[in-house]
Amino acid sequence: MHKLLDISSIKEHLFDGMTIMVGGFMCVGTPEVLIEAIMQSNVQDLTIICNDAGFENRGVGKLIKNNQVSHLIASHIGLNPYAGKQMSAEHMTVTLVPQGTLAEQIRAQGHGLGGILTPTGVGTIVEENKEVLKVNNKRYLLETALHADLAIIEAYQTDQYGNVIYTKTTRNFNPIMAMAADKTIAFSREMVDTLDPECIITPHIFIDYVVKAGL
Repeated sequence: MHKLLDISSIKEHLFDGMTIMVGGFMCVGTPEVLIEAIMQSNVQDLTIICNDAGFENRGVGKLIKNNQVSHLIASHIGLNPYAGKQMSAEHMTVTLVPQGTLAEQIRAQGHGLGGILTPTGVGTIVEENKEVLKVNNKRYLLETALHADLAIIEAYQTDQYGNVIYTKTTRNFNPIMAMAADKTIAFSREMVDTLDPECIITPHIFIDYVVKAGL
Protein backbone atom coordinates (compact mmCIF):
# COMPACT_ATOMS: atom_id res chain seq x y z
CA MET A 1 0.00 0.00 0.00
CA HIS A 2 1.61 3.26 -1.14
CA LYS A 3 0.06 5.34 1.65
CA LEU A 4 1.32 3.22 4.54
CA LEU A 5 3.42 5.24 6.98
CA ASP A 6 5.63 3.95 9.77
CA ILE A 7 4.81 5.58 13.09
CA SER A 8 8.44 6.65 13.52
CA SER A 9 8.20 8.76 10.36
CA ILE A 10 5.46 11.07 11.61
CA LYS A 11 8.02 13.55 12.88
CA GLU A 12 8.93 14.26 9.24
CA HIS A 13 5.47 15.80 8.81
CA LEU A 14 5.65 18.05 11.87
CA PHE A 15 7.09 21.51 12.41
CA ASP A 16 7.03 24.14 15.14
CA GLY A 17 4.12 26.55 14.94
CA MET A 18 1.89 24.30 12.85
CA THR A 19 -1.87 23.89 13.15
CA ILE A 20 -3.18 20.37 13.75
CA MET A 21 -6.79 19.19 13.71
CA VAL A 22 -7.40 16.23 16.01
CA GLY A 23 -10.48 14.05 15.58
CA GLY A 24 -12.47 12.78 18.53
CA PHE A 25 -15.13 13.68 21.06
CA MET A 26 -14.01 13.38 24.69
CA CYS A 27 -11.20 11.19 23.30
CA VAL A 28 -13.61 8.79 21.58
CA GLY A 29 -12.26 8.51 18.05
CA THR A 30 -9.02 10.31 18.90
CA PRO A 31 -5.92 8.64 17.38
CA GLU A 32 -3.98 8.15 20.64
CA VAL A 33 -1.07 6.46 18.85
CA LEU A 34 -0.55 9.54 16.69
CA ILE A 35 -0.91 11.86 19.71
CA GLU A 36 1.85 9.89 21.42
CA ALA A 37 4.11 10.20 18.38
CA ILE A 38 3.57 13.97 18.25
CA MET A 39 4.31 14.22 21.95
CA GLN A 40 7.55 12.29 21.56
CA SER A 41 8.62 14.49 18.65
CA ASN A 42 8.57 17.47 21.06
CA VAL A 43 7.33 19.80 18.32
CA GLN A 44 6.42 23.16 19.90
CA ASP A 45 4.05 26.13 19.61
CA LEU A 46 1.16 24.09 18.23
CA THR A 47 -2.31 25.36 17.43
CA ILE A 48 -4.69 22.48 18.10
CA ILE A 49 -8.22 22.36 16.73
CA CYS A 50 -10.27 19.74 18.54
CA ASN A 51 -13.75 19.38 19.99
CA ASP A 52 -12.32 19.54 23.52
CA ALA A 53 -9.11 19.50 25.54
CA GLY A 54 -9.24 15.77 26.20
CA PHE A 55 -8.18 14.61 29.64
CA GLU A 56 -4.87 15.30 31.35
CA ASN A 57 -3.54 11.87 30.40
CA ARG A 58 -5.53 11.23 27.21
CA GLY A 59 -6.05 12.82 23.82
CA VAL A 60 -4.79 16.34 23.15
CA GLY A 61 -4.54 16.74 26.91
CA LYS A 62 -1.21 14.92 26.73
CA LEU A 63 0.15 17.56 24.35
CA ILE A 64 -1.18 20.34 26.57
CA LYS A 65 0.38 18.74 29.67
CA ASN A 66 3.67 18.50 27.77
CA ASN A 67 3.50 22.26 27.09
CA GLN A 68 3.50 21.81 23.32
CA VAL A 69 0.26 23.71 22.69
CA SER A 70 0.22 27.50 22.53
CA HIS A 71 -3.33 27.88 21.15
CA LEU A 72 -6.33 25.60 21.55
CA ILE A 73 -9.49 26.06 19.50
CA ALA A 74 -12.25 23.92 21.02
CA SER A 75 -15.86 23.87 22.14
CA HIS A 76 -15.08 23.12 25.81
CA ILE A 77 -12.19 22.30 28.13
CA GLY A 78 -13.99 21.33 31.33
CA LEU A 79 -12.78 17.72 31.41
CA ASN A 80 -9.14 18.83 31.59
CA PRO A 81 -8.39 20.96 34.68
CA TYR A 82 -4.78 21.46 33.55
CA ALA A 83 -5.98 23.14 30.36
CA GLY A 84 -8.02 25.55 32.49
CA LYS A 85 -4.96 26.34 34.59
CA GLN A 86 -2.85 26.97 31.49
CA MET A 87 -5.54 29.30 30.14
CA SER A 88 -5.90 31.20 33.44
CA ALA A 89 -2.14 31.61 33.71
CA GLU A 90 -2.06 32.84 30.09
CA HIS A 91 0.39 30.11 29.17
CA MET A 92 -2.02 28.88 26.50
CA THR A 93 -4.54 30.84 24.46
CA VAL A 94 -7.95 29.17 24.36
CA THR A 95 -10.56 30.10 21.77
CA LEU A 96 -13.92 28.63 22.77
CA VAL A 97 -16.34 28.08 19.90
CA PRO A 98 -19.93 26.79 20.05
CA GLN A 99 -19.74 23.13 19.08
CA GLY A 100 -22.01 23.30 16.04
CA THR A 101 -20.21 26.41 14.80
CA LEU A 102 -16.85 24.68 15.20
CA ALA A 103 -18.02 21.70 13.15
CA GLU A 104 -19.40 23.94 10.40
CA GLN A 105 -16.25 26.08 10.24
CA ILE A 106 -14.24 22.91 9.65
CA ARG A 107 -16.76 21.60 7.14
CA ALA A 108 -16.68 24.94 5.29
CA GLN A 109 -12.94 24.62 4.74
CA GLY A 110 -13.30 21.11 3.38
CA HIS A 111 -16.00 22.24 0.95
CA GLY A 112 -14.09 25.25 -0.31
CA LEU A 113 -16.26 27.87 1.42
CA GLY A 114 -14.96 31.05 2.99
CA GLY A 115 -17.11 30.61 6.08
CA ILE A 116 -20.65 30.22 7.37
CA LEU A 117 -23.48 32.41 8.61
CA THR A 118 -24.90 31.39 11.97
CA PRO A 119 -27.34 32.95 14.44
CA THR A 120 -25.54 31.24 17.32
CA GLY A 121 -23.91 33.85 19.51
CA VAL A 122 -25.74 36.88 18.14
CA GLY A 123 -26.23 39.42 20.91
CA THR A 124 -23.66 37.73 23.19
CA ILE A 125 -19.92 38.07 23.79
CA VAL A 126 -19.44 35.60 20.93
CA GLU A 127 -20.41 38.46 18.61
CA GLU A 128 -17.49 40.70 19.70
CA ASN A 129 -15.08 41.63 16.88
CA LYS A 130 -17.05 39.63 14.31
CA GLU A 131 -18.86 40.73 11.20
CA VAL A 132 -22.64 40.67 11.49
CA LEU A 133 -24.73 40.29 8.33
CA LYS A 134 -28.45 40.57 7.80
CA VAL A 135 -30.26 38.00 5.66
CA ASN A 136 -34.05 38.28 5.30
CA ASN A 137 -33.94 40.80 8.14
CA LYS A 138 -32.30 38.31 10.51
CA ARG A 139 -28.83 38.87 12.00
CA TYR A 140 -26.08 36.29 11.51
CA LEU A 141 -22.44 36.07 12.53
CA LEU A 142 -19.90 35.43 9.80
CA GLU A 143 -17.64 32.65 11.07
CA THR A 144 -14.68 32.02 8.79
CA ALA A 145 -13.54 28.56 7.71
CA LEU A 146 -10.95 26.73 9.81
CA HIS A 147 -7.89 25.30 8.08
CA ALA A 148 -5.04 23.13 9.37
CA ASP A 149 -1.62 22.07 8.16
CA LEU A 150 -2.31 18.53 9.35
CA ALA A 151 -5.33 16.50 10.43
CA ILE A 152 -4.91 13.31 12.44
CA ILE A 153 -7.90 10.99 12.55
CA GLU A 154 -8.81 7.51 13.73
CA ALA A 155 -10.29 4.96 11.35
CA TYR A 156 -12.01 1.71 12.19
CA GLN A 157 -11.00 0.13 8.88
CA THR A 158 -9.03 1.19 5.82
CA ASP A 159 -8.53 -0.66 2.56
CA GLN A 160 -5.45 -0.91 0.34
CA TYR A 161 -6.18 2.50 -1.21
CA GLY A 162 -6.75 4.40 2.01
CA ASN A 163 -10.55 4.55 1.96
CA VAL A 164 -11.91 4.89 5.49
CA ILE A 165 -14.89 3.74 7.51
CA TYR A 166 -15.59 4.60 11.14
CA THR A 167 -17.53 2.77 13.80
CA LYS A 168 -20.35 4.19 15.88
CA THR A 169 -19.56 7.45 17.69
CA THR A 170 -15.89 7.43 16.70
CA ARG A 171 -17.09 9.03 13.47
CA ASN A 172 -17.75 12.45 15.10
CA PHE A 173 -15.29 15.12 13.85
CA ASN A 174 -13.02 12.74 11.94
CA PRO A 175 -14.63 12.87 8.45
CA ILE A 176 -14.84 16.66 8.24
CA MET A 177 -11.33 17.18 9.59
CA ALA A 178 -9.93 14.79 7.00
CA MET A 179 -11.15 17.23 4.33
CA ALA A 180 -10.00 20.47 5.97
CA ALA A 181 -6.22 20.11 6.18
CA ASP A 182 -3.31 20.25 3.77
CA LYS A 183 -2.35 16.74 4.86
CA THR A 184 -4.27 13.97 6.66
CA ILE A 185 -2.83 11.00 8.53
CA ALA A 186 -5.22 8.24 9.59
CA PHE A 187 -4.55 5.69 12.29
CA SER A 188 -6.23 2.46 11.19
CA ARG A 189 -7.35 -0.11 13.72
CA GLU A 190 -7.75 -2.70 10.98
CA MET A 191 -6.61 -2.89 7.37
CA VAL A 192 -8.56 -4.97 4.86
CA ASP A 193 -8.15 -5.70 1.16
CA THR A 194 -11.45 -4.15 0.12
CA LEU A 195 -14.35 -2.17 1.57
CA ASP A 196 -17.92 -2.06 0.37
CA PRO A 197 -18.04 1.19 -1.68
CA GLU A 198 -21.47 1.95 -0.19
CA CYS A 199 -19.96 1.96 3.32
CA ILE A 200 -16.94 4.19 2.68
CA ILE A 201 -17.25 7.45 4.61
CA THR A 202 -13.95 9.19 3.81
CA PRO A 203 -12.65 8.48 0.29
CA HIS A 204 -8.95 7.83 -0.15
CA ILE A 205 -8.38 11.13 -1.98
CA PHE A 206 -8.57 12.88 1.40
CA ILE A 207 -6.11 10.52 3.11
CA ASP A 208 -2.40 11.12 2.55
CA TYR A 209 -0.99 8.47 4.88
CA VAL A 210 -2.23 5.54 6.96
CA VAL A 211 -0.57 4.30 10.13
CA LYS A 212 -1.49 0.69 10.80
CA ALA A 213 -2.20 -0.55 14.33
CA GLY A 214 0.77 -2.51 15.60
CA LEU A 215 3.38 -0.70 13.52
